[in-house]
Amino acid sequence: MTAQIISVGTELLLGDILNTNAQFLSRELAALGISVLQQHTVGDNHGRLEELVEEAKRRSDILIFTGGLGPTEDDLTKETVAACFHDALRFDEEAYRQIQDHYARTGRTMTPNNRKQAMVPVRGQKLPNSQGTAPGAWFEDDGCLAILMPGVPWEMEAMWKEQVYPRLCQKAGCVLHSLVLRVQGGESWIDSQVGHLFESENPTAAIYCKAGECIIRITARQADEESARKSCREYAQKFYEILGTAIYDEDVPGIEHTVIRLLTEKGKKAATAESCTGGLVAQRLTAVPGASEVFHFGFVTYADEAKHKLLGVSEHTLETCTAVSPETAAQMAAGAKSAAGADYAVSLTGIAGPGGGTPQRPVGLVYLGGACPEGVWVKKLMLGQRSRDVIRQWASQQALDLLRRMILGQPVPDARLYSPEEVEQSRQTPFES
Repeated sequence: MTAQIISVGTELLLGDILNTNAQFLSRELAALGISVLQQHTVGDNHGRLEELVEEAKRRSDILIFTGGLGPTEDDLTKETVAACFHDALRFDEEAYRQIQDHYARTGRTMTPNNRKQAMVPVRGQKLPNSQGTAPGAWFEDDGCLAILMPGVPWEMEAMWKEQVYPRLCQKAGCVLHSLVLRVQGGESWIDSQVGHLFESENPTAAIYCKAGECIIRITARQADEESARKSCREYAQKFYEILGTAIYDEDVPGIEHTVIRLLTEKGKKAATAESCTGGLVAQRLTAVPGASEVFHFGFVTYADEAKHKLLGVSEHTLETCTAVSPETAAQMAAGAKSAAGADYAVSLTGIAGPGGGTPQRPVGLVYLGGACPEGVWVKKLMLGQRSRDVIRQWASQQALDLLRRMILGQPVPDARLYSPEEVEQSRQTPFES
């Protein structure tokens, strides 16, 4: 089957709103084995929308719309698509009560124009909206399907998962199961290792990139749930065999969730000491429920004086090696672990830019420290001329992966483990190259 995604809203054309809906739907449709032929964005204009719908009907099996289901006069999607699919709209009492209930629950006053949102297809189906006031719609005509969902991302995503996805699975006559591998590393490296695994048609595997990591989503289509799960698991094993410990978890929102889970399972505590990231690692950890049980201290030591006073970094080190050095990173991590009474600690010190770089210490240079019972790991990152925010995100991701590996007792790629004696000696004498 083929599909087109049509996003409706003048605000999208003006660039006032980022269109994340199209990205989400493209990924979801790919997982279903549905090819997205085109994406369109059209303003709140009946004539242009009608022309686009008629053309799209001739080219694709499924048209998926987001936006234009609101109560105002320029919300025209439902009326326009209904006409193009030879359907009409009727007032639905149940939908109207749901809209009233939504306003009552949120403590707002409903206006008369919200009645328009209770208009639903005569021949088609309404799609209940559990997160908002605008129900969606499902139209079918001459072998073509139109699915209308709200433009508000969280409303659209909930409707997709609760209403649309199950219907499409039923229509396809199969069961789908997906799992998500979270992989530490960049897209080019991951593709060089497992690129051939993305060529499979069933199960499918798709890769999406984030700062410092990639997400691999594996989806299997089978006749029943058990077979789909088994197929997914068997294909995931192929990735594990090649990528190994670079895969840090499955079906989690991010590596911070993995770290908190591991600390909790092992009954350990961690601390952080941050300079260039300004508390970003601590913020990511404390965003996870239950973090207070395993994370008690986060130091933000931006100035050299703070590194010395709070973490015990040697003044000699700061003067001779500078704050951006492996010696400083090691001493920061060791100091944080000691001061917090933690089992593990990670540190970050570097140059996030856009200024402050030199030929010897360019923007994007970051040193990580990881204190554990065996000593302190030190890792050098060269993140290049990226934006300040991207450098900080990459560095925080690498720091959390270092923490994960220490908890699991795994070696840290491209890093060196210094003994407690070597770290103590670095207060007077730099590490040997």
